[in-house]
Amino acid sequence: MLRLTAFAALLALAAPAVAQEQVAGTGPVTLSTQGTGPALGFTLRTGVATAPDYFGADGSEAAPDLGFELNYLRLGGFTFGNPDPLYQPEGFGVTGSFRYIGDRDVADNPELAGFNDVDAALELGVGLRYATSDYQVFGAVRYGVIGHEAWVGELGADVFVRPTDRLTLRAGPRAFFADSDYASTYFGVTAAEAAASAPAYTQFNASGGLMSTGVELGAGYRINDRWGVDAAVSYDRLRNDAADSPISLDDSQVSARIGLTRRFTLGF
Repeated sequence: MLRLTAFAALLALAAPAVAQEQVAGTGPVTLSTQGTGPALGFTLRTGVATAPDYFGADGSEAAPDLGFELNYLRLGGFTFGNPDPLYQPEGFGVTGSFRYIGDRDVADNPELAGFNDVDAALELGVGLRYATSDYQVFGAVRYGVIGHEAWVGELGADVFVRPTDRLTLRAGPRAFFADSDYASTYFGVTAAEAAASAPAYTQFNASGGLMSTGVELGAGYRINDRWGVDAAVSYDRLRNDAADSPISLDDSQVSARIGLTRRFTLGF
């Protein structure tokens, strides 16, 4: 199952008038944000992740992991972010947020015999973040444009520790919320599913609200201006109807990922 997430997809609200841009395949060049041509800077992360087979599962699986971060955008007279690969955004910023959830296939999870399969979902949304050199707080709201067609939200914070100028450690709490449509999709048990799976499961009408709370520990290492390594371990505890659902065999959900990051800067 492919796992796809956005990591700090930042659209900063301000940038200096002149900065240094590292263009793939060239050397450093001076770039004025008043230029007429469009420019784009972004970071891709690719690696491997492990996570529960489905929400509430007591087993895990490994899968490819992809991430995307928008660092810089110049389009016409508008400029967002900063082309400097060493730039650390501070203050308030608007973020893009997305998440891909793989399908839940009963054929791969025999303990769910009698249940309907759940299609893969893609969530898109926006968020706000306030950051300093020592910490950040953030929140995001997303909607399932493919799949569950429900609203979800996240709140979180991180403290940063930088033992060296290349290594950044981060840690902080997380909270995840969702509406009743989301809760029913991933934690509900319909009457037909209960009848088909009896006596293992009983009918359960899941309501929205706080779905989980947890903590994430992460580390990022900058190899050079283009390449880096990023890793994270997350622990989440299912709450309320997510924890009470008959589907939830384990309320403690642990996931981890590690991957290489590569920054790209393009001018057109």
